[in-house]
Amino acid sequence: MENGGQLIDRAEPAVLPPTLRAGLALVAVVAALVVVAVGSWYAGHGRPGAVDAWIQPAVDDAGAPCRRIALAIDFLGEPIGAAVLVGAAVVGCLLLRSPRAAVQFVGGAGVAVGATKLLKPLVGRTIHGDNLSYPSGHTAFLTAFALTAALLAAGRIGLGPRAGALLVLAAALVAGAAMGWAQVALGAHYPTDVLGGWCTALAVVPATGWLVDRWKAG
Repeated sequence: MENGGQLIDRAEPAVLPPTLRAGLALVAVVAALVVVAVGSWYAGHGRPGAVDAWIQPAVDDAGAPCRRIALAIDFLGEPIGAAVLVGAAVVGCLLLRSPRAAVQFVGGAGVAVGATKLLKPLVGRTIHGDNLSYPSGHTAFLTAFALTAALLAAGRIGLGPRAGALLVLAAALVAGAAMGWAQVALGAHYPTDVLGGWCTALAVVPATGWLVDRWKAG
């Protein structure tokens, strides 16, 4: 701990690598605009939009084996599954003496999911009756988790801006696509709900990382 009462050791690599800050700030702004734009478009709706109607039939054709895979992925976004994932990540970070990284795993995922919970009643989009659906919290969680892991890996490996950005965005895309597919296949969300959840994570995780890197006492 340094002078000034900082809670996190400054010798530890930053959660948000300096080489990626500008690029991810732009991504976060664009993602936030997408969340607002899509949410405004579908506010109060209880039916699929044109994009949803185009994508859903292909996903709904998944057979029994694919449904089991979808259920397994979906579990990662359920309270128990999410707690196991985040708990394992926190333990690993503490074993590696990276408390800042542990805070980011909890904070990044928590803020992403919290943002979806705040947005759902504001948007008021529903599926299967009165179930609020936009944006997808499951998709936001797994995207935030993968994004945090990729950011920490990029910082520790010391990747440059291009390679680091590629790793981070690829991890977010793979995680978001996997959970998004599962949510649509299980009928829990419309495809545009998934897009909203993915963009929510892209919007809040860089901001959370920036705050964690500057966390001070008092």
